[in-house]
Amino acid sequence: MKPETIKILHIDNNHPLLWNQLQEAGFTNEEDFVSTKEEVEAKIQNYHGIVIRSRFKIDKTFLDKATNLQFIARVGAGLESIDCAYAIEKGVHLIAAPEGNRNAVGEHALGMLLSLMNKLNRADKLVRDGKWIREGNRGYELEGKTIGIIGYGNMGKSFAKKLRGFDVKVLCYDILENVSDENATQVSLQELQQQADVLSLHLPWTPETDKMVNAEFINSFSKPFWFLNTSRGNNVVTADLVAALESGKVLGAGLDVLEYEKLSFENLFIESAKPAAFEYLLQAENVLLTPHIAGWTFESHEKLAQVIVDKIINFYKKSNIF
Repeated sequence: MKPETIKILHIDNNHPLLWNQLQEAGFTNEEDFVSTKEEVEAKIQNYHGIVIRSRFKIDKTFLDKATNLQFIARVGAGLESIDCAYAIEKGVHLIAAPEGNRNAVGEHALGMLLSLMNKLNRADKLVRDGKWIREGNRGYELEGKTIGIIGYGNMGKSFAKKLRGFDVKVLCYDILENVSDENATQVSLQELQQQADVLSLHLPWTPETDKMVNAEFINSFSKPFWFLNTSRGNNVVTADLVAALESGKVLGAGLDVLEYEKLSFENLFIESAKPAAFEYLLQAENVLLTPHIAGWTFESHEKLAQVIVDKIINFYKKSNIF
């Protein structure tokens, strides 16, 4: 095949360099940012590649209709919106770009942690309300603390690297062996739970990690701890986290993701009465909430696109398709 015969459908808007560089490489680009999943399914047999973020789920029905599909490229870190096993079974190459936003996630996690421990958001609000309270806003230092990272891939490694210079001990737990490096020591989950003063999640959302952080998991920690989640909201049982915040087992929580998000991550699915646990998070002074933006910087917007372009081109070069 020649590059110009390879048709790529873009169903989400991304940084323009993605489109431009694929076009310069000779590929044929087409876009469709408005059609429903069913409407895209009706024409997907005409395309060899698809570039998505999270607009809809690519399931068996979609893949069965994509009879000429050679790759799916997700402009992001995770692939949970794709039936990966079935795609691989059908010979479809899967591409993600965790390298593109790992630095952003690492910086965001560190920013949340420092803000929580030093009560920056609470103090700022009080000063704006005309309340000059010093003792009530006394914070904690990171120095000497033990940071536990669960999930030591691109994001976990980035966060650990950002912690260098703080004189902390960094432990990591991962289902893969031998992932430790100069920034973190790999330990068992039990050892991490015994030692950690801070827990940061950097996990994909899989059947194994779904609702992993529940009451039993939280109560297995030997010490009260600060909690960060910049991975996926469904990895946490929010009601159990709230109970731990109320009891003091969790000292504070920085949550960039919530179990109440829609699959696209663009909105919350709550349209009427908010769950009691969510109401608690909205009111709690020791909770910091951001709208799934840890990896959403101006720089990562460009980096993600570049990683996707490079991986698509490398896929075809290695496959000797052109």
